[in-house]
Amino acid sequence: MTETFKPADAAQLREVVAWAAAEEIPLDLAGSGTKRGYGRPVQARHAVDLSAISGILAYEPEELILTAAAATPMAEIEAAISAKGQMLAFEPVDLSALLGAAAGGGTIGGALACGISGPRRVKAGAARDHLLGFHAVSGRGEIFKAGSKVVKNVTGYDLPKIFCGSLGTLGAMTEVTVKVLPAPPKARTVLLFGLDVAAAVRAMTDALNSPFEVSGAALLPASIAARSAIDMVRAAGASVVALRIEGTPASVAARCSGLRALLAGRAPDEELHSMRSRRLWVEIRDVGALLPDAAAALWRVSVPPAAAPAITAALPGDWFLDWGGGLIWIAVPPGTEAEATRIRGAVAAAGTGGHATLLRAPASLRAGIDVFHPQPAALARLSARVKESFDPKRILNPGRLYAGV
Repeated sequence: MTETFKPADAAQLREVVAWAAAEEIPLDLAGSGTKRGYGRPVQARHAVDLSAISGILAYEPEELILTAAAATPMAEIEAAISAKGQMLAFEPVDLSALLGAAAGGGTIGGALACGISGPRRVKAGAARDHLLGFHAVSGRGEIFKAGSKVVKNVTGYDLPKIFCGSLGTLGAMTEVTVKVLPAPPKARTVLLFGLDVAAAVRAMTDALNSPFEVSGAALLPASIAARSAIDMVRAAGASVVALRIEGTPASVAARCSGLRALLAGRAPDEELHSMRSRRLWVEIRDVGALLPDAAAALWRVSVPPAAAPAITAALPGDWFLDWGGGLIWIAVPPGTEAEATRIRGAVAAAGTGGHATLLRAPASLRAGIDVFHPQPAALARLSARVKESFDPKRILNPGRLYAGV
């Protein structure tokens, strides 16, 4: 980098981007910078530090809506809404520690730009379902807004959904409006011990399809469970299926009882209550405590749950399942191009249309392979048209998603 710009507001950011567009100078955009290791290395000469565009702008607990500057720390957002008994229901993953930064250092804009949802996705939906609207500066150097506060979206695109996961390649978000929901007062987790992968996926599928409103379903193989800080999980000596139920105390107790009756006879079972339940789901959400090898390449594989047994049987390294088997976290030491081919080959062999993302690896590996799953030709053409609409000079975080994009 030859220079770093630090705009104080959207107007100053627009000036920087407009200059860069006129000169066709690429920019590396970041808020707190905790997610720089996610995606391909950015091919840019100058950096834009967005961290000054911060602060909660409006919070209406009764309307379940919060508006904040995009670089507002996630810790500040969570403190404000938890004080009102509310939460971000998509359960944003804290990638900071995984990517070598201080835990808890991410921003609300970064969480949405990455679009990575936590364990509650199986019930509450993805991050993109909770972004109601935003303001941003496009690669044309134009300030625009989209979503709930706009009368008409003239682009024809569902921009909140498109911008989630775009990693700053379409525009620099300056303000976001998100949906918040009441936080459940009580959480318990039903544990099943000793199931193999196929039986575990069947149990998780039955639980998620039951009337008991399960809000998290994960499988920790025995070696992974042994790393948990939760005593009942760590001491299991076997695989652990975790099924979370949240709500009012009486409802949670009744639904846990019903779920255990539904799954009776499949495996020994137990329950985690209150803080131990919550701590387990933080471990599952943030991954690093369960897959702690910082030198390993970390993959995030999304597949239909029924494909998980065959795919995990073909995979190297340590792994565990979230989303009822629909998400596989895999740590592969060491990370090489051959391992990428093997992992994506296992996903392709399952014939289910899944995809594999390299979430963490040395910059040399991320620069040499597709970090994100290769797109089908039709989707690649659509992505190119969207990029052309918002960043025709290719100046915003160039190369971060795919080479040359």
